[in-house]
Amino acid sequence: MLEKNIKLEGKTILVTGAAGFIGSNLALSLMRNTQNVHIVGIDNMNDYYDVALKEFRLRQLEESAASGGFTFIKGSIADKSLVMEIFAQYKPQVVVNLAAQAGVRYSIENPDAYIESNLIGFYNILEACRHSYDNGASGVEHLVYASSSSVYGSNKKIPYATEDKVDNPVSLYAATKKSNELLAHSYSKLYGIPSTGLRFFTVYGPAGRPDMAYFGFTNKLVKNETIKIFNYGNCKRDFTYIDDIVTGVQAVMQCAPLPNEDGVRYKIYNIGNNQPENLLDFVQILQEELKAAEVLPEDYDFEAHKELVGMQPGDVEITYADVSGLERDFGFKPATSLRDGLRSFAKWYKEFYA
Repeated sequence: MLEKNIKLEGKTILVTGAAGFIGSNLALSLMRNTQNVHIVGIDNMNDYYDVALKEFRLRQLEESAASGGFTFIKGSIADKSLVMEIFAQYKPQVVVNLAAQAGVRYSIENPDAYIESNLIGFYNILEACRHSYDNGASGVEHLVYASSSSVYGSNKKIPYATEDKVDNPVSLYAATKKSNELLAHSYSKLYGIPSTGLRFFTVYGPAGRPDMAYFGFTNKLVKNETIKIFNYGNCKRDFTYIDDIVTGVQAVMQCAPLPNEDGVRYKIYNIGNNQPENLLDFVQILQEELKAAEVLPEDYDFEAHKELVGMQPGDVEITYADVSGLERDFGFKPATSLRDGLRSFAKWYKEFYA
């Protein structure tokens, strides 16, 4: 296991995408479990999905914050002057970049949003990290950023390992995430920024993203609409519960990479459940837990609301994380079962939409 070389206590930590699913849960955990931490959060609060969810997450953060423990800035990381102002004013020692335009299918229809947030926005974060060392300042001790399992594209070798070649993305979203990894590597090489990229695998849980299958299916079933199961149910996904993601991110934050054989302080890890689930099994468990939570009536005719259809453009048949690097370096492996995770989601959904 790696030795921790960064203490989070007493630090100022910038979390971009702070009103997002992963960002808000990470910020909440840091405030609850780290002494004297100051979280600076930025989010543009766009309407890609229901803004009420983002406002709900923000309220949780504001209610949990100790005096001075949380500062929120509404804005976009694509605004370079704003990013530079934040770094100049707050001087974050650890940066976790989770702000991004997500979603494979949306990237086919709205490529501009991905270029603006995922490329220009990430470039602005890298530039701000670079200049944090100006005039001999100690600057950013560790940049952790979100990549995605989508970078593996249609790779045939499974499970996906970080050593695999990932030069054939099948969506613009995947291409932007691979670009983030390349940009981070070059900035680490040129300017000495210690950076770690995390390839997340299908993150789910309470107050998650409505564009994700489990949430979208639930919304449709509640409205008595038909859900479409792509590739005729022959897809597998490595579903990773949000609490496992947060635990993994916090472990990584405390271990800035040491120089590799090329002298570059740069690392990539997968964070996935290491146990892909068939989509038909997934929707079966989901509907069982929705009934148990009384989101759906006990006699709900699930089969009548299910349609098997072909594969969508940009999708892949399987995602499957090799997490051996995470286990080796941090002694951690996501372990929340799909049923336990969906049970928590169903209970939250019942309470939130009641």
